[in-house]
Amino acid sequence: MVLQNILDNLKKQGIEIDNIQSSLLKEMVNTLSISKSPINQLINNKSHKKSFYVWGNVGRGKTLITRSVLDFIDEKKAIFHYIDFMNNIQNELYSLSGNKDPLEKIARSFSEKYRIIFIDEFQVEDVADAMIIGKLLDRLNRLDVILYLTSNAHPNDLYKNGLQRNKFIEDMRIIVESFNIYELTGEIDYRTRNIVNDDKDKSVVSYTDKEIKTIIEKNFFNKDYNKKKFQINSREFSCKAYSKDFIWLSFTAFFSEPNGPDDYIELSKKMEWIFLSNFKVCSDESADIMRRFISFIDICYRDKTKIKFFFEDSYRRLYTGEKLKILWNRCSSRLSEMQTLDYMV
Repeated sequence: MVLQNILDNLKKQGIEIDNIQSSLLKEMVNTLSISKSPINQLINNKSHKKSFYVWGNVGRGKTLITRSVLDFIDEKKAIFHYIDFMNNIQNELYSLSGNKDPLEKIARSFSEKYRIIFIDEFQVEDVADAMIIGKLLDRLNRLDVILYLTSNAHPNDLYKNGLQRNKFIEDMRIIVESFNIYELTGEIDYRTRNIVNDDKDKSVVSYTDKEIKTIIEKNFFNKDYNKKKFQINSREFSCKAYSKDFIWLSFTAFFSEPNGPDDYIELSKKMEWIFLSNFKVCSDESADIMRRFISFIDICYRDKTKIKFFFEDSYRRLYTGEKLKILWNRCSSRLSEMQTLDYMV
């Protein structure tokens, strides 16, 4: 019943999961003691592995499946992106400076607040984090806090080539020994497919900001709509929203700013996805905007950057001038290709 409720909830959102994702979903649900729907009580048998470490390629649905299960658990829970979680821990350590065993105090504080903690996009790249996280997870586990971690890497492949990595791996044995380790395999990038195909049922392919936000909400967990500036190459530019995985840019605002190829290269490297909206038709009077956009597309096309374009009208009518006609014809051809699933994958 619970499993079906979760599947029905996903279907209402227009999400169909595959057999591998379904298998993970069943395994997660099977770790729960079900008295009625929604889930009210978790298994109390301490010998039973209740925590999960789910890993696999980008877009396989790790966050989606985990959050779908958590939505049906009636327990005190906290959901963090890994970066936010570690910032929280570092701040707590600073405030407890001088205390004996501050990690134990932090773990006990978490255990009193939450029965379940979900840490999304678990990664570990910083030596300071590496020396903390394993010990903290061990303490939380001993305090019977249920942990859900998602990552792009198997626990044994975390923090590769990092300083004092052997010590880190020793601390992280708790994950391998005490967690259900589950790899979401498969070649299909569901996030990409969902984003590319989002407009297939729209009779008029035009989006409001609210509709774009809905797409972001469906596909990304960590986002910030309040920050309207971001830094690239030590310079500040405008944006509509961003996280470590995506950035949402306004064509009119961003390409009116003094940016160039070096900035586009950095964007292409750092962002999994770029969303681009608020297009305006450009003539030769606004050739500088179009010149920057063409350069941006050249770089993103070369790097196979994933971009979702929210054109208000046909992209073929975006430029009406003559100065850049040859460059624009090439750009227009690339725009056509860049909107296909074949390009994305």
